[in-house]
Amino acid sequence: MRIMGERARTYLGVEVGGTKLQIVAADSSGRVIARWRQAADRAGGGRAIARQIAAGVELVAAETGPLAVGVGFGGPVDWKAGRICRSHQIEGWEDFPIGQWLTEHSGLPVVVENDSNCAALAEATLGAGAGLDPVFYFNLGSGVGGGIVIGGDVYHGLAPGEAEFGHLRLDRTGATVESRCSGWAVDQRIRALSGAQPEGVLAGLIGTNPGGESRHLAEGIEKRDPLARQVIDELADDLAFALSHAVHLMHPAVIVMGGGLSLIGEPLRHAIAEALPKYVMEAFLPAMPLRLAKLAEDAVPIGAALLAGSGRMQNAK
Repeated sequence: MRIMGERARTYLGVEVGGTKLQIVAADSSGRVIARWRQAADRAGGGRAIARQIAAGVELVAAETGPLAVGVGFGGPVDWKAGRICRSHQIEGWEDFPIGQWLTEHSGLPVVVENDSNCAALAEATLGAGAGLDPVFYFNLGSGVGGGIVIGGDVYHGLAPGEAEFGHLRLDRTGATVESRCSGWAVDQRIRALSGAQPEGVLAGLIGTNPGGESRHLAEGIEKRDPLARQVIDELADDLAFALSHAVHLMHPAVIVMGGGLSLIGEPLRHAIAEALPKYVMEAFLPAMPLRLAKLAEDAVPIGAALLAGSGRMQNAK
């Protein structure tokens, strides 16, 4: 754990991902005071990861004296009850009352939210969407998620509804945004195309070790590799088509893109922004700005900390 600055009473924001756990202590303005990170115990499952979280919260709380805890979980949650519904990546989280459990272990009130909603709130409040309303956020990582912030608050819809951007259909065969645009889907696409073009720049960059191929796209674009350009353009077109539905339904003031694939940066952002207008009705043109997330890896835990400071507590004492 790394402490930055003076000891202060703060709010804790916990990010529970499929591979990474992160806790930040932040003040009411979102300024990070301390952070703690650890790899998730995937082999141990949900209960083992819960114990990791409790230990991390205890450690950071001892140093920073927080008032409350916010949890951003990578999967569907019952935010009103502070309960995890399930994880699509790790067994053992089914119907787990993480809010109550963490309150019992820490003695602190806890608020629980989906991780994309936390990131959306952070970006709308402090990041790329600050000062604009409404804000539509989507993240591209191992999965694809979305979040909507209206009037400074996360929009949920009727339970168990959320802004499930990743589950939007791209056609009538059942293809979804997640099945085509998630990190694993893009990696798979790169492997397939590279196998047919083994002499290309991108094929040389990814080598023979499978996994994480998409991290080489930015370099491939920089080196003007046609295969990298093809992957980016196809990904951008799918995302632009999907985003057009969000535009037509809610006409946000800004669209913010986060997650690991967003680290491709301007080549991907620009390609999506260029493709979007052809799918948007003329009355909505020019299309609203599409921006890269500003808070990067801190978006989820900072958003969770902001929620902890909002007073929306399921397990207040």
